[in-house]
Amino acid sequence: MNGATPRTAEASNGGTLDAEPERTMNDQDLPRGVAHRMPVVYVPHGGGPWPFAELGFSNRGETDALSAYLRSVATLTPSAPHAILVVSAHWEAKVPTVMTSERPPLYFDYYGFPPETYRLTWPAPGDPRLAARTRELLGKAGFTSAEDGARGFDHGTFVPLKVAFPAADVPTVQLSLKAGLDPAEHLAMGRALAPLRDEGILIVGSGMSYHNMRGFGGAGLAVSQVFDAWLRETTVLEPEARDRRLAAWSEAPSARQAHPREEHLLPLMVVAGAAGTDRGVVAFEGAFGGVKISGHHFG
Repeated sequence: MNGATPRTAEASNGGTLDAEPERTMNDQDLPRGVAHRMPVVYVPHGGGPWPFAELGFSNRGETDALSAYLRSVATLTPSAPHAILVVSAHWEAKVPTVMTSERPPLYFDYYGFPPETYRLTWPAPGDPRLAARTRELLGKAGFTSAEDGARGFDHGTFVPLKVAFPAADVPTVQLSLKAGLDPAEHLAMGRALAPLRDEGILIVGSGMSYHNMRGFGGAGLAVSQVFDAWLRETTVLEPEARDRRLAAWSEAPSARQAHPREEHLLPLMVVAGAAGTDRGVVAFEGAFGGVKISGHHFG
């Protein structure tokens, strides 16, 4: 949920990855300092810079509940994550593309909000090594990938993570969606990235379980409830059935009324793919802008 006029320009994307020797890992052979497999999470990121100004499109009860949930995300991991990989609904590229800057700026990809919302800061460092590892894993799975050294964190990343990790002390890399928005491809992207969970990396999908701009304000409440019921039923299924239903999400009740365009749902596909055999839980049920929304965790 946002306006689409950015304040900074994006760099062009390009590049491919040569395959490297396969590396495998399990819980008994984790990197130094990594004791447990990290969970994967799909969070609703709200609309625009909602926690940091009175915007009028969501009431205080809704925003307080969503803020509390996002703060809880930092407590999910069995140990502090080495880094965070975020798939945001607000970045699409021809091929999966990673940010490589060591000091990413913020990318204010919303418009019409109070001036102070364009002075927000969240100075989390980037992690070029994680960016390279992400491309390595995608390449092994057959994906051509690219990198972008100029792009900053968009509001799908910096808004929820500024709430969850206000100290901005965890290195963070953002990964784009792939143009075409094929749900099966995004599930496959997640499967390719699953080894990162054993390397101390927290994978976050940032989107919205309902995203029809015409429905916010309450008009879409009934549709959001119907679709959210299907989504909550789906994410807790055994993995094969879960992934099969997610790949065919557009056949769900009220699917296209809830998501006329699916970019805010596809980060969930990446997260579900990275979940592997882990069953899902509905970690958050709330509302935003008068519609039903939810958050989902695996592992």
